[in-house]
Amino acid sequence: MGSMLSSKKSKEELKMALNKAKEIASSSPVVVFSKTYCGYCKRVKDLLTQLGAVYKVIELDGESDGGHIQFALAEWTGLRTVPNVFIGGKHIGGCDTVLEKHRAGQLVPLLNDVGAIVNTSTQL
Repeated sequence: MGSMLSSKKSKEELKMALNKAKEIASSSPVVVFSKTYCGYCKRVKDLLTQLGAVYKVIELDGESDGGHIQFALAEWTGLRTVPNVFIGGKHIGGCDTVLEKHRAGQLVPLLNDVGAIVNTSTQL
């Protein structure tokens, strides 16, 4: 952690990345910070699609500042990996947490509460 924060520029980049991450997380009812090649990310995106949820995906490996955003997300949420999922602007967690919430019957109500489910006939 020290090397990334060792210069003023890096501190500024982290602050900008954190502000951007917070803005994105609250910009849509469901946001998934992801990487295109990540199998865990694919599982979460596939589940949300199967549930008929509308969600926003930020593919960090396709963003010029994706590394900074991922570092800022880790500092903010404590989750260093992707996917990093937000529902209603609140941090939900990663793949395991999302799947656990779904198995426990808690995911669909969260998605409904924020208006993210558009087709209720496909709920699993």
